[in-house]
Amino acid sequence: MKNATQRTAAAYIAAIAYAVIIGFSFLFVKLTVTAAHPLDVLAHRFSIGFIATAVPFLFGWVHIRISLRDLWRIIPLGLFSPVLFFAFQTYGLTNTSSSEAGIILAAVPIFTLLLASYFLKERTSIRQKLSLILSVAGVVFIFAMKGGSSFSTANLGGIFLLVLSALSFASYSVLARPLAQKYKPLEITFVTIGMGFIVFIAASLVRHATEGTIHTFFQPFAHPTYVLALVYLGVLSSVGTTLLSSFAFSRLEASRVSVFSNLSTLISIMAGTLILHEDVTIYHWIGAIMIVAGVLGTNRKKDQPKTSQE
Repeated sequence: MKNATQRTAAAYIAAIAYAVIIGFSFLFVKLTVTAAHPLDVLAHRFSIGFIATAVPFLFGWVHIRISLRDLWRIIPLGLFSPVLFFAFQTYGLTNTSSSEAGIILAAVPIFTLLLASYFLKERTSIRQKLSLILSVAGVVFIFAMKGGSSFSTANLGGIFLLVLSALSFASYSVLARPLAQKYKPLEITFVTIGMGFIVFIAASLVRHATEGTIHTFFQPFAHPTYVLALVYLGVLSSVGTTLLSSFAFSRLEASRVSVFSNLSTLISIMAGTLILHEDVTIYHWIGAIMIVAGVLGTNRKKDQPKTSQE
C-alpha cells in the first residue's frame, strides 16, 4: 500500500512539473517567433530535442528495447503530438487571437474525458466531471475577461484548426495511457520527438527551398536569446514534458492527467507577473481559484474511477 501511494504521489508530482514547464514555455515561444518563422522554430526546437533524447542511447546509458513492431505502435502517438498538435496550433494561431486559442485549448481535458470514457472505458464520478468543467471554466473566464474572446466568423478557419489541435492532443493523451504502461517514458519520448524532428525539419527545408532562402535557415542562431529560448523549448518543453506526461500516464487515468494542462494557464500568468511584471487583476484570482479547485476535485482519492478492465 505504501509503495502504491508513493508511485501515485510521484505521478502527481510529474503532472505538476509538466504543467509548470508548459506554463513557462509561452514566454520562450514569444522570444523565438519574433526571430524566426514558426516552421523554423519547430524544426530547430525538435532538432535540439531529438539530440537531447538521443544522447543517453548513443552513450549506452540507456538501451532501446523497441522492435519494429513496437515502433509502429508508438508512431500514431507521435503523429497526434507533436506533429498534428503543433501543426494545427501553429497555423490556427495565424488567423485567431491568443484568447480564442486559450479558450479552445482549455477544452482539451473535456475532449480527453470523452475519448477516454469511450476508448479506455474510464469511469468518472459526477463530482469529477463537474470539477473538470470548473477547471475549464476557470481558464475560459480568464481569457473572456481579458477581452478579445468573441469568436468571429472571419476566424472560422483558424478556429477549426485549433479545435483539431485540441482533439489531437486529447487523442494523444488517450493513446499514451496504454502505451505508457507498456513502454518506458524515454522510449516513447525518443520515437515521438524523433517524429517531430523528421516532419518539421522536412517542412521547414521544403519551405526554404521553395522560397530560395535555404541560407537563412541557421540565421536565428546568431541571437543568443533565441538559442537560450530554444534550449528551453527543445529540452524541457518538448523532451521533459513528454517524459513527465508518459510517466504520469503510466500510473494515472488519462482524464486525471489531462486536467493538469489547465494549470499551465495559471503558471503562465504567474510567470508573466514575476518576469514581465504584467498586472494581475481580481478576475485572474477568481479564475485561478476555479482552476485549482477543479484540478483538486478531479483528482480526489475518494470515488476514484474504475475501468472495465479492473
